[in-house]
Amino acid sequence: MTVRSLDLLDLPSLSRYRRNVLPLDSARMLTRGDPLGALAMLSYLNPRHFIHTAVASENGESLMGQVTLKDGETSARLSFLAPGDNLNGLTIPLIDHLSHQAMEWGAFHLLAEVDEDCQCFHSLRQAGFAMYAWQRVWKLPRLDSPGKDPAWRLVDETDWPAVQSLHDQIVPALIHPVDALPKQPSGLVCFEDGNLHAFVALNNGARGIWLLPLVPPDSGCGPERLAGLSNLVPGWNNRPVYICVRSYQAWLEKALEDLGAEAGSRQAVMVRRMAKSVKVEQTVKGMEQVLVKPAAPVTRIVIADDITPKK
Repeated sequence: MTVRSLDLLDLPSLSRYRRNVLPLDSARMLTRGDPLGALAMLSYLNPRHFIHTAVASENGESLMGQVTLKDGETSARLSFLAPGDNLNGLTIPLIDHLSHQAMEWGAFHLLAEVDEDCQCFHSLRQAGFAMYAWQRVWKLPRLDSPGKDPAWRLVDETDWPAVQSLHDQIVPALIHPVDALPKQPSGLVCFEDGNLHAFVALNNGARGIWLLPLVPPDSGCGPERLAGLSNLVPGWNNRPVYICVRSYQAWLEKALEDLGAEAGSRQAVMVRRMAKSVKVEQTVKGMEQVLVKPAAPVTRIVIADDITPKK
């Protein structure tokens, strides 16, 4: 069996993979379309991009997969596998190869999103993935814009501490390392009375617009006010708009249903941990003064050269 990087000689044979692609990154698929389109493949071959595509082959069978990493993030994403209905013994070696590439980029985790009833769910578990949340993608209907909503605006650096605090309140602490905010401020915020009521991460592509909200239940900027984003997001009225609801924000689903949004299938959000932090005990050089008072009124100074902190 061989696992190798995609090269230019593979481009003529992509059509047989393109007919049966299993997308594993919903945002990328819905905003950019076919991951094996001609224009997409040219960008994959650009060495300056954190995008790596590989092919595993043995005894006349082959399987293609791809991993991506956004600049400044520590969680890479498994973009797709193809052909999706023929996952076999090549799956684990291919994912191992893609994981190794992501680790070389500095990623600590590899993420994938797959329908819970898909055969790939079990294949990913065998490859070391574990489910940490579920999500559903809703397609918004055309919302009549009430005009510019002054509560919504693009986020800036001064908003980021408040956004991080909101993230910490909503996203379970155990998955913070996996489901982290980007280091650089990006997205949209809703402020009222000087307080942050909602944050929406934005992914805008040629095929659609992807929204990932952080909205507390008592917010004054719930889904019914999403139409106020139409003046801030280019292409809002010309492209499909999708909103992703994770399991820790499940209360949003009823509000989206009331808006007439179209629900997609429930997906497992999965992670393969590729590295973990290790605490290492270190010896600290220093001096410490300890005052000892014996029965006689004499003060004695003891000097310690090495101080090793206890666990």
